Parts: sequence; structure tokens; C-alpha cells
Amino acid sequence: MTESAMASVFLYHVVADLTVGKPELVEFCETETVEAAIKAIGDSTECGIPVWKRKTHAGIENTEMRQQRFVGILNSLDIVAFFAKSECLEDHDKALKTPVSEVVTHNNSLLRQVDPGTRLIDALEMMKHGVKRLLVRKSVVWQGMSKRFSILYNGKWLKNMDTSSSSNNLGASSNRPSSSTTTSARDKFCCLSREDVIRFLIGCLGALAPLPLSSISSVGAINPNYNSIEATSAAIEATQKLPEDPSAIAVLEQSQDGQYKIIGEISASKLWKCDHLAAAWALANLSGGQFVMGVEDNVSSRSLKDFSVNQAAGNNNLANGGGSTKPKKFSSRSIGFNAANPSLAVSRSMYRGRSAPLTCKVTSSLAAVMAQMLSHRATHVWVTEDESDDVLVGVVGYADIMVAVTKQPSSVVPSPARSTENSAIVNDVHN
Repeated sequence: MTESAMASVFLYHVVADLTVGKPELVEFCETETVEAAIKAIGDSTECGIPVWKRKTHAGIENTEMRQQRFVGILNSLDIVAFFAKSECLEDHDKALKTPVSEVVTHNNSLLRQVDPGTRLIDALEMMKHGVKRLLVRKSVVWQGMSKRFSILYNGKWLKNMDTSSSSNNLGASSNRPSSSTTTSARDKFCCLSREDVIRFLIGCLGALAPLPLSSISSVGAINPNYNSIEATSAAIEATQKLPEDPSAIAVLEQSQDGQYKIIGEISASKLWKCDHLAAAWALANLSGGQFVMGVEDNVSSRSLKDFSVNQAAGNNNLANGGGSTKPKKFSSRSIGFNAANPSLAVSRSMYRGRSAPLTCKVTSSLAAVMAQMLSHRATHVWVTEDESDDVLVGVVGYADIMVAVTKQPSSVVPSPARSTENSAIVNDVHN
């Protein structure tokens, strides 16, 4: 990747270029119930929703005041882990009516408000260091202006837009041209996720060449530090310390030669649109292997307890209310996991249902992994050895990709044999 190519993508584009078609942000308040959060998460990106404190006063709200109202991001794994607590399993109704403030992990640094003219390179820097959402004002349209504006922004428009803005908000304090309106109570915002940024970047792969065709190992995108539990361990161990990024725990099985192979995962991505109550029961009562592989294939049905689930809860209709409550037998299908082959007793390796983890090889190209994440709406891809489909090496998440694409040009040479494959995968994403 040449310096000029990097400049054309990262310096001459601004975050407003990514906001076209984005819906207006509707704040989800911390006083809302977990039941309401489940429905909101089902309609969200990156399997989670930003949670806010209510405005305590009327009138104009500056950047710092809005930042202080942000609480954190709530995802499906957080909710299932909460439901798996003994007191929640005993009283589903009470659990569903619990305020979100008691479930969400408070982390004010996961969101930053930025000006529409913030350079893409600055937005990437924030996301590389832990920011998961960018709050962008919708009252300004920069279409056709981004290159000119970015140059001026870089050298001229650096006066504070808001004298009370926090100095650590990169780009959030830059002034806008006189054609835009000043801050007012009527201003609307949209929320950009890391998925939005990756989707934008995959449309610019040509300008980033040859980096996208380089292997993820050669560009240092593989993160060897991941959370995991063994298949024989209790699934509830996955909730002892929930991972932040990616929000996923690998379930591993030790082979005869001592290597650990991934058979599934417990993650916000997999639990995104599941029956949260059924998943919580499974998390509290089953082993990690049983949870991800499908319990009816591993345990005799006579050994399973009946449990009560609101029938309106299935298929992410939990927040709609109503429906009768009656005991039913747990099935992996009730949390969205369906075995591809019902006769799993013949060979566990034949099982490749919805619970199968999304994987790639250490030799997979950066472009192919980006395309995988987008096509599956996943926040991460597990990385396995080139010689084995299942021996786990690490994980690639959004932050890892952003670090890789913003590296200075190097002598990395792409693999010609993979260029055709990568092109086909990227085309599938665009189609």
C-alpha cells in the first residue's frame, strides 16, 4: 500500500461519508427493562445497543454533557449471563422486568461523539483503542465535499466547536463551515459501528492494495489472546469474566495428541437473536460442549429437566409480552442451534449446524476475513492452523483489522493463488 493510496482513503474521507442512509439514533435509556433490550438488540448492529442515562434538563446539550450520559453497550451475552443467575432462573418475569442499568457493564469510553468532518484516519485511531461506536451529527451533509473539507480540517478548521468539549475526543471539537447550523436541541445524530467502517473499507480494497491480499498472519492481524473454556467444563464458567472485545469465548476440545480444537463458541454473535431464557438455562445446567454442539446429541433426554419458558419468548419475540407459560423440554434448537446431521452419534466431526464457529486459516487473506465478518454479521473470526480445520491459533476482531489496515507500507507480498478467491468473496458481500 503506497502513502498516496493510504492518504486517498484515510485522509480524504471523513466520517460523514459513512453516514449516508444511517437511521437517526433513538436513545435506549438505562431505565428500560431487559425485555425491551432484547428486542432492541435484535434490530441492532454488532449484536449490542448503546445505553444512555435520561436527560436531566431541557435545552442545549454540549458534547461533554452528552458523553457523560452514555453508560455502556449491552449485548446478548450480557443478558444471557444475567438470566443464568439462580435468582433469574427461579423468577423469569422479575428478570425480564429488571432495569437495564443493573445488567449493562458501565464503560463510558466505548462511544465518542465526533464531528461529521472528522477524518477517517482519526476515527480508525479511536476504534483501534477501544471505541466501538461513533456518534455523528446528521444535520450536515458532506457529499462531494469530503476531500476538500478534510484538507481544510487538517490545517484550518481546528477552533473548538464546543468550548466544553473533552480534549480526548479526536476530531469532535473541529468547527464546521458556515453553511451548517449551530448546535441546537433539534440536532439529530446517527451511530456508526465498527461494522460500518469495515463495510466502507471493503469497498476501497483496490486503493489499499496489496495489503488486502496479504495473509492475516503476515500483517499481524491474529490476536493470540482469547478467552476459552474446555468442552467438559460447565458452560457457566464462560460468564465468570465476560470478555470485552470480541465478546466471545471459544469452546475447546483436547485431542489425543494434546492439541486444542475449537468445536464452538459462546458469544454475543451466536446468541444475538436466540431465545435468551432457553440459552440461560442451558448455560447454567450444561457443559460447554453440550451447549454448543446440541444437547440432544450428547445427553439422554431422560436426564434433562423441564423448564418453564414464556412461549412468546422464542425467536426474539420475548419483548412483545403475552403468551402462556408452560414447561417444555430443552432443545438446542430453542436457542437457535440446529444440527446439520441428526445422527451425530456416528461422528461428532460431521456436526456443522448454526453453532459451528466461524473460522479461517492463518494463511487467509485480510480481504477474505473482512468479507467473512460482514457476510455473517460477526464481530470476529477464529483462526486455525493451515494444516488443520480445528486447531485454534487465535482470533481476528474488528480492532485487529483496523490496526492492520492503518499500518505503514511494508514489503508484505500478497499470495497470487488467493487473489481470485478473495475477489469472489468480496463480490458476494457486495451482492
